[in-house]
Amino acid sequence: MMIGYLTKEQSETVLSDNVFGKIGCNDGYNTYIYPTNYVYDGRYIFCHSLPGSKIHVMRRNKRVCFQVDSIKDFMNWKSVMVLGNYAELTEARDRYYALKAFVSKKLNLKISESVAAATGGQNVLQKAPGKIKPVIYRISVDEITGRFEEE
Repeated sequence: MMIGYLTKEQSETVLSDNVFGKIGCNDGYNTYIYPTNYVYDGRYIFCHSLPGSKIHVMRRNKRVCFQVDSIKDFMNWKSVMVLGNYAELTEARDRYYALKAFVSKKLNLKISESVAAATGGQNVLQKAPGKIKPVIYRISVDEITGRFEEE
């Protein structure tokens, strides 16, 4: 059994090879962890969400943590943590680039019914289809660290 550190390149490979991670953010009192799908382009982690508590917290405190695991079993895994800053993409060119990255990974910007229901968005979507746009945002990669264990 060996436990060790991933190189920066190995950590970036874990980020590139996966599409599901967790965002950690803090409102000044509580720390929250939210699951999300994402795309990593080598510089930024792109994500999307309906407006809700996660977006509200990150708008107030832009410093976030992003974590991705690649787990084969409890003795063979890799885990990567990124520290960075949240930034909403409001410019058409930036949003287009992010959407193109999602399409290249075959991830659609479809908000699932469970996410919509949890945020109260499902009823709003049914009453006013097309009026609610997902928030598309990116996380800068300021610091990246990774660990692994292999049998």
